[in-house]
Amino acid sequence: MVSSERPLLEGVTVLDLSTVGPASRATRLLADYGARVVKVGPPPGSVAAPQLPPFFAYGAQRSMRKVKIALKEPEGREAFLALAGRADVVVESFRPGTADRLGIGYEAVRARNRGVVYCSTSGYGASGPRSKWAGHDLDYLAVGGYLAMTEPAAGGRPPIPGATVADAAAGGMQAALAVVAALFRRTATGEGTFLDVSVTDGVLWLMALAVDEYLATGEEPAPGHDVLSGRYACYGTYRTGDGRWLAVAAIEAKFFANLCEALGCEKWAPHQYDDDVQEDVRSALAAAFATRDRDAWVSELCATDTCVAPVQSISELATDEQFAFSSSLVEAKSDRHGSFRQVGAVLAGMTPLEEPVQVPDEDATHTEELLVEAGYDGSRVGELRDRGIVA
Repeated sequence: MVSSERPLLEGVTVLDLSTVGPASRATRLLADYGARVVKVGPPPGSVAAPQLPPFFAYGAQRSMRKVKIALKEPEGREAFLALAGRADVVVESFRPGTADRLGIGYEAVRARNRGVVYCSTSGYGASGPRSKWAGHDLDYLAVGGYLAMTEPAAGGRPPIPGATVADAAAGGMQAALAVVAALFRRTATGEGTFLDVSVTDGVLWLMALAVDEYLATGEEPAPGHDVLSGRYACYGTYRTGDGRWLAVAAIEAKFFANLCEALGCEKWAPHQYDDDVQEDVRSALAAAFATRDRDAWVSELCATDTCVAPVQSISELATDEQFAFSSSLVEAKSDRHGSFRQVGAVLAGMTPLEEPVQVPDEDATHTEELLVEAGYDGSRVGELRDRGIVA
């Protein structure tokens, strides 16, 4: 299925200097909203080999173009600035200060393009006592309080989350939202801006319910502190008779009463938030869930206002009926890797993808085409290619 509506970010050009992490998550979002994203990387042998994701990651770079430029070379820097002079957005994820040292930072780009939205993503922001710290997703979740508020693993060890929450939500979505907001303001002022995206600030925002409670009351939240962190039996996970799991989130009294009735635990419905008997309630629910297999409970409970859902594995969600109905998983095709499935353009307002989605070869570039668009003569591009400055 293909939408007849124009993509929301059609006509927006983004230069992306990242390879992995929050910046790449952000530009994946921008591309799926219709922006023309150009991935900028180094020619072979010009620098130490960057960390490259597997071919299937980040949507296999579908709908993206690629140039390879030696940014440390003066002529390479000039080629990048020529591209940036025609772009709407530049996204980078170097260590703070690196882009300026290369001569491709905000001020250098703004001198060519006053309307550019320049988005720098880093773990802790461009300034401050942690700005030079190296880190990855788990570090940012640790510093931002996410790990401390998540139920610990065996032995009290802070857990390793099953998704890169900091990269995707705290960093990538924050960066994409900030870019869109800056583009909106530019329609009125004509001016671009510099966006300093700190991933840990994004984690802090994700943790605002707990942090604001502490700041207002002085009471420090922890796992088991309130209904959303496992204090009550109505909000938790339960093992079923076949060893699989259900998630129960029956916060409202009517949903919990429905659940208790279905499980034969009616006596506990009035005690949903009675702290003195929570272990008894939890034991009763656990014993009831253990009498049947997960999918039997799913058939009985999930459509009957109990706020129960199956804990699905990745292989299960790949065949899930809801995702199939919404065409969330699409067929992709690569000349090198053949056909495979991938998560599609699933967020609200994204234009559905035409299947099969043709994804680019990892080594393919659009360097000559894009530099000619930026004003270079084709023979000049050939000369730069021969000298290893572009590829």
